[in-house]
Amino acid sequence: MAKTTKSAAPKAATGSNERGIDIGLAEASRKTAAAILSAALADTFTVYLKTHNAHWNVTGPDFQQLHILFEGQYEELHGSIDEIAERIRALGVKVPASLAGFAQASSIAETATELTADEMVRDLLAANEQLVRNLRKAEADLGELDDIASADLMVARVAASEKHAWMLRSLLG
Repeated sequence: MAKTTKSAAPKAATGSNERGIDIGLAEASRKTAAAILSAALADTFTVYLKTHNAHWNVTGPDFQQLHILFEGQYEELHGSIDEIAERIRALGVKVPASLAGFAQASSIAETATELTADEMVRDLLAANEQLVRNLRKAEADLGELDDIASADLMVARVAASEKHAWMLRSLLG
């Protein structure tokens, strides 16, 4: 009977880190991509929180319509937060996940005062449009890193946030 030997584990490719991540992206590219995604996560979380706030606090004659619209939008945003966070983990980086960290990293301002229903719509429209611009930039930057999975995720996020903005804009006439 021939003696079998265990083969050594494959050597990690250049650019992979101590965990042996070898997905075709150098460690520096993965870290840069994770940083870009972390900013997108912070912005998305901020828009999610603003939208949930509007859902909870909207009043007035359009309450029912807006309450339902805001709920659909914050639920979609909630799912996207998980997708972005899981992509960061797939790149081998821990997800920054604190309210203070999100507030600091987001380029989108929180809603600071009580707003009327119309002001909520305008505020969320502006936030979604800013999010779209930020996500477009993130997609381009991720594409330059050749991180096609992260770039593709940003394309999907742009489409969803553009739809949110369109629906909000349509309420304004």
